[in-house]
Amino acid sequence: MPLTAEDLERIAASTLSHYDRGAEDFWAATRDHDVSQNVAALLQAIEAPPPFAILDFGCGPGRDLLTFKRLGHLAIGLEGAARLAEMARAHSGCEVLEQNFLELDLPPARFDGVFANAALFHVPAQELPRVLRELHATLKPGGVLFSSNPRGEGQEGWSGARYSAFHDLEAWQGYVSGAGFVALSHYYRPAGLPREQQPWLASVWRKPMG
Repeated sequence: MPLTAEDLERIAASTLSHYDRGAEDFWAATRDHDVSQNVAALLQAIEAPPPFAILDFGCGPGRDLLTFKRLGHLAIGLEGAARLAEMARAHSGCEVLEQNFLELDLPPARFDGVFANAALFHVPAQELPRVLRELHATLKPGGVLFSSNPRGEGQEGWSGARYSAFHDLEAWQGYVSGAGFVALSHYYRPAGLPREQQPWLASVWRKPMG
């Protein structure tokens, strides 16, 4: 059955409330995660002259926002959980848009790169094509989308108070290419482990120039 507007509102409210309630614990658990491979994958694919305008989509408490800022780029965060957005502003000193992933209001052709690290898997599959088109629209021509999500085989639903959807490579490629992106590369994380011990699927995409 398709998700109704009421279903989507409940999904967003419950998932964001989960992150608000656990904001400090989430920060303690993730602040030292090494995602330098992912940061490099985005930056190396951008062909515009630096500094780059980067949207950190689902920026959480601002760990990667600060990384982009320290590298000299013009980073803006987007976070739906109010407490995490507040923490991100304090930690990074960057602007943070407080927006629900399902109700985005993004400027057109603004960014050279979108960094969606561990974020888009909270978007229900039904809404994913629309959200990806909105990210496509906020990128400049030639801009780059990076995404990293826990992979799966189409499972979708509630994990406690959070709603998640888990896609395999083929399904994910279908969604993102369907939104107008061209695939550049993909890899599994953590690096150097057997595939069954690599739960994360990372991929890099370009918005065509034309």
